[in-house]
Amino acid sequence: MSDPFGDEPRSRPGQQPEHQIGQDLSTLSLHELDERIALLHAEIARLEQTRAGKTASREAAASVFKL
Repeated sequence: MSDPFGDEPRSRPGQQPEHQIGQDLSTLSLHELDERIALLHAEIARLEQTRAGKTASREAAASVFKL
């Protein structure tokens, strides 16, 4: 039986949902939307951490080569 309210997840347990920027969100359940939000928050944190590391490396290199 299908879920008429779209609240049941369609992904398999343990499988991370895949999200594509700009995809149609109208077909996703509330649970799937929550999963996507959590996935994107984690990805943003990963991007910010990588960016901070690269910024620190660039600043360290710039300080070595300053006259």
